[in-house]
Amino acid sequence: MASKTNPLTFIRQVRAETLKVTWPSRRETMISTIMVLVMVVFAALFFFAADQLIGWLLGFVLSFGN
Repeated sequence: MASKTNPLTFIRQVRAETLKVTWPSRRETMISTIMVLVMVVFAALFFFAADQLIGWLLGFVLSFGN
């Protein structure tokens, strides 16, 4: 079983660990955000095109049954 930690000790430990974190700059955050948005748009366009192509192919194949 884990040992109990005093809440004040826990808060001090959390604060000490938080100070060790290398936080990104505003510029790095903006670049990362823009890259994520660009990749989301590309993924959306790819899956839209794939869905349209599969739908067209399926419709083409099923039209032979009529």
